[in-house]
Amino acid sequence: MGLDTLTPPEGANHRRKRVGRGHGSGLGKTAGRGHKGQKARTGGQTTRGFEGGQMPLQRRLPKRGFKNRNRKEIASVNLKDLERFPAGAVVDVEALRGAGLIGKRDVLVKMLGEGELDRALTIRTHRISESARQKVVAAGGAVELVELV
Repeated sequence: MGLDTLTPPEGANHRRKRVGRGHGSGLGKTAGRGHKGQKARTGGQTTRGFEGGQMPLQRRLPKRGFKNRNRKEIASVNLKDLERFPAGAVVDVEALRGAGLIGKRDVLVKMLGEGELDRALTIRTHRISESARQKVVAAGGAVELVELV
């Protein structure tokens, strides 16, 4: 069997519908569009949501609230959660995500000062409270603020 002997199965191919080509074709005169009316005219389509001139549903319903599309999800992490990191470790967003302290979708991380810190850690975070900063420095650690790219 060669490519030149292949044929489509019976009924797979249809003839093109030629509208407006006389009465004998079955699609003459009105060309399958019926008689008069908006759909019989050229350009007689309506837009999505059009209800024939009646006030559309999306304009009848009350609008409430505001959706801020620029809002960033801020994950907050307390100092007491950092006990799992060894002394001298660098605690950044990737380390927090790996430890399961923040989720995949969290964009910003803010360090809060709840709890005590007994080891020196280098903390790289987007935001930090003043009490958390004081506790990290008092434990011999360092704080570096990183910018959101």
